Amino acid sequence: MDNIRNFCIIAHIDHGKSTLADRLLEKTNTVTERDFQDQVLDNMDLERERGITIKSHVIQMEYTYEGKKYLLNLIDTPGHVDFSYEVSRSIAACEGALLVIDATQGIQAQTISNLYMAIGHNLEIIPVLNKMDMASAMPEEVKDQIVDLTGCKREDIIEASARTGMGVDRILSDIVRIIPPPKGDPEAPLQALIFDSIFNSFRGIIVYFKIVNGTLRKGDRVKFVSTDHEYNADEIGVLKFKQDPRDIMGPGSVGYIISGVKNSAEVRVGDTITQVKNPCDKAIEGFEEVKPMVFAGMYPVDADEYEDLRSSIEKLQLNDASLTFVPESSAALGFGFRCGFLGLLHMEIVQERLDREFNMDVITTVPNVSFRVLTTKGEEIDVHNPSGLPPVTNIEIIEEPYIIAQVITQADFTGAIMNLCIDKRGTLKNQVYLTRDRVELTFEMPLSEIVFDFYDKLKSISKGYASFDYYYSGYQKADLVRLDILLNGEMVDALSTLIYRGHAYDFGRKMCVKLKELIPRQQFEIAIQAAIGAKIIARETVKAVRKDVTAKCYGGDITRKRKLLEKQKKGKKRMRQIGNVEVPQQAFLAVLKLD
Repeated sequence: MDNIRNFCIIAHIDHGKSTLADRLLEKTNTVTERDFQDQVLDNMDLERERGITIKSHVIQMEYTYEGKKYLLNLIDTPGHVDFSYEVSRSIAACEGALLVIDATQGIQAQTISNLYMAIGHNLEIIPVLNKMDMASAMPEEVKDQIVDLTGCKREDIIEASARTGMGVDRILSDIVRIIPPPKGDPEAPLQALIFDSIFNSFRGIIVYFKIVNGTLRKGDRVKFVSTDHEYNADEIGVLKFKQDPRDIMGPGSVGYIISGVKNSAEVRVGDTITQVKNPCDKAIEGFEEVKPMVFAGMYPVDADEYEDLRSSIEKLQLNDASLTFVPESSAALGFGFRCGFLGLLHMEIVQERLDREFNMDVITTVPNVSFRVLTTKGEEIDVHNPSGLPPVTNIEIIEEPYIIAQVITQADFTGAIMNLCIDKRGTLKNQVYLTRDRVELTFEMPLSEIVFDFYDKLKSISKGYASFDYYYSGYQKADLVRLDILLNGEMVDALSTLIYRGHAYDFGRKMCVKLKELIPRQQFEIAIQAAIGAKIIARETVKAVRKDVTAKCYGGDITRKRKLLEKQKKGKKRMRQIGNVEVPQQAFLAVLKLD
């Protein structure tokens, strides 16, 4: 056990985590030249295309230091705020962390939140100043920021460049020197924490775990504590570039177990594995449940694919434990699922993965957050969907979730960012100058306001320099109304939204204009209306496709033309009564990009 070191890499998005992981793997000869490619741990197509890490990746390296051989288990983590749950799971399986900070950009919001998470788990922190080879690096200024933030000594900060390999040797030796070995008793009953799992169509579900106490042998009879199901450990091993089987594993080891689990509901992230003969007294604590922030309905394009969509989401959930879902139905779209996501990027990635990995074509409804309604009878209802809102006469108070948002930006953009946050019903709580030209702004604002396009706007007004992070603070009373969209008097429930009363008129007007562009013309005219309760607040009309029936009545009496037009009008009226309007898929997506 003294020779094992478990550590993760935490950083803001695009500060060079994956590139640094590449250099560590090269230095320890973990990956052969033939297998090597840039960002070798980002093995999903989506990760490589977008240049972001979505999943945590585990890999074991062997490193010799002062004549002794050490096993280093690296867990590479994502940097984007929407995948912070992956980071929390990685931190739970580690004893130390490399805090990577970009020397050209300095400390960003996500760095701070991940650092506090690591300190909360008592991890040893090794600060690394990356991208030192860049001409725009500001080492002295950024070192001051790091010392202020972590309280470390200036000489403890490692100057490195993941691209050129500078400083990598010192990082490896510091991992061995500074990060403590895992603690645990090999003789105690087995206690292993499940921190991830993947689905393999040939071998069932492969579970990733970290042994806290006890010893696991191949062929042992094991059980998962929360579900109480028993299995045989058919194969156990460590995760190198490929899976590497072992016969016995002790405390502190990070590895995988294949036991022929077929049902995804039986594997829960944060669960404890123990032996059937000598079980442990209690499960491992300190693993938090995920709280979805954004909800959206997902429906199959073809109603017959409902069951396929269910199994696809279940398999995806194994690989992405922060995704939650429950079945629901909609009058416009049929049967589908109400899914909970950690943010808008998370929702986009899930949709993309369903399409690529499972060939599932889905329609996604307008995302919203969950509200709390207190009724006149004194009941408390959680509403995830606008159609679940009780009648207005039964509502006493509607409460919506609020967040504390932290924005770190250059001082030049402070005014524009304040305006943006105040437009989104935010209140400024604090303003701190970290250095002469970098400022941290703290706002309290409703979560529903950042769901749509807040992050994109923030990036564009700050020219990409502002970094944003948020955490949940609680529910507050809100003046909300339900905005419905009607097509020829029929409500389209998938386009309903719960919205702040002051923004409803503007939003309703934009929705009608957008839908007018997207809905194809029919033989009859279509009225598109936005309504709050019985009150219509905006209307647009899609004109009918006209056939010139009077073309053959050239000259002659005007009454002959009138007669034909009256006859046509009756036909159109009858057609409107029985004709229904198809809402194209783009309409559901266009709502997200109204501005």
